[in-house]
Amino acid sequence: MSRLEKDFLGEKEINKNALYGIHSVRARENFPDNSMFHLEWYKAIGITKLAFFLTYKTFKKNVIEQEMLENTPLSLIDDLIITALIETAEEVAEGKYFQNFIIPAIQGGAGASINMNINEIITNAALIRMDLSPGDYDQINPIEHANIFQSTNDVIPSSLKIAVTKLLIDLNEQINELKLEVEKLEHQNKNKLRIAYTQMQQSAPSSYARLFSTYAEALSRDLQRISKCNEKMTMINLGDRSLETGVPVPEIFIKELMPTIQKLTNHNFNRSKNLSDTNNNYDSWVTVHAFLKTHAVNLEKIASDVRLLSSDLFGAKEISIPQKEAGDYAMSGKNNPVITEFVISAAHKIYANDMLITSLSAQGSLDSNAYLPIIGNALLESIKLLTAANKTLQENLFSNIIINSDLAEDRLYHSSTITNALIVYIGSHKAAKLAKEMQKSGKDIFRVNSKLKIIDPDKLEKIFLPKNLLKMGFTINDLTEFSG
Repeated sequence: MSRLEKDFLGEKEINKNALYGIHSVRARENFPDNSMFHLEWYKAIGITKLAFFLTYKTFKKNVIEQEMLENTPLSLIDDLIITALIETAEEVAEGKYFQNFIIPAIQGGAGASINMNINEIITNAALIRMDLSPGDYDQINPIEHANIFQSTNDVIPSSLKIAVTKLLIDLNEQINELKLEVEKLEHQNKNKLRIAYTQMQQSAPSSYARLFSTYAEALSRDLQRISKCNEKMTMINLGDRSLETGVPVPEIFIKELMPTIQKLTNHNFNRSKNLSDTNNNYDSWVTVHAFLKTHAVNLEKIASDVRLLSSDLFGAKEISIPQKEAGDYAMSGKNNPVITEFVISAAHKIYANDMLITSLSAQGSLDSNAYLPIIGNALLESIKLLTAANKTLQENLFSNIIINSDLAEDRLYHSSTITNALIVYIGSHKAAKLAKEMQKSGKDIFRVNSKLKIIDPDKLEKIFLPKNLLKMGFTINDLTEFSG
């Protein structure tokens, strides 16, 4: 069973019970892609539509009270229709009817197809709510009613900012959870010695606490950047129906709209001072994604370090990661580092998204940017990937990492690089002599010193206590106590 819908291009048969309409079907035919539109953006558009309908209700009340209809062509929407639109928009804001959203994420246009698909969903769902049939647009119309005082120019980018803001809050919370897990490891390994590596070579004595502290500091900076991202999302261009001329939108409507958005989102969104700038220039999207890319860089560095340190390349492992995936039949005993590999893969997808957002933001022409749909899709994908990456690092990796501190310390004492810590006390010549013998014999610093008798064994033991080996700088008292 089908219904017949018309537009100025002709006619189309639509599934009788479908909530989408002719505009959506044409767009689906024009963009035969299977990329999935983000549910979060869909919900945010529902919030924006709801704000318009609620504001319209206030607008209508004011018009009637002030008897402003005389000698004007303005006709008001019936209260029953307004109520149906409000209730349906509330459902869309909760994600209902999403199966009727048939526009792919990758599409042409600046989001007109997105806007019309949701207009048709709201219209037809409202018709059903009023015991009418989908497609009965003489009663409720996708443009005249569901799109009242709106346009793609303001609804779609403003809704994207609402969706981004909500997801950034989730990302911020997940980064903090990961940071707390890393800081826990830092405190647990405060005096656990290890060899530091530079250029993939042993370089100096260090500790696992220091290594984990670098991750925690990077994540702290990321938290600050994500907060700045949210600051850049507060200015929206609702009311910019006709590229800031304001002609098709009642002044009182514009004034009432923003407080309604703030109440619905519980977020301090404000109307842009220059609506055309917000609609025309996408540098804010580029800046926000640059911060996201920076966080991806930090996550990749962390994941790459853990992947390397837990690999079989080191022989006996100082770091053991939890086994999260069974090997295949041929190599069933392997513990593949799938969590770190997922994070690295996600990071590189985000780098690709960054190039896309940068280049297509520059493609804006004159008074609009036709590539908002794919820019928004890439931005939302990056935020969700980063949230997932932080979550799995925290839950499936760092919460169950095991540090073999005895092995790490033993390796340090067998590494000739540890003699660098003795140079200030015994001089570089004697330190080099110890290092050369360690490399030749393969013995630890204590045994080699016992053989060469370069420094008092008790002093050597004290120098290599974690509290002395890891402190910043030496004092004159240290020289007096440990030189020999």
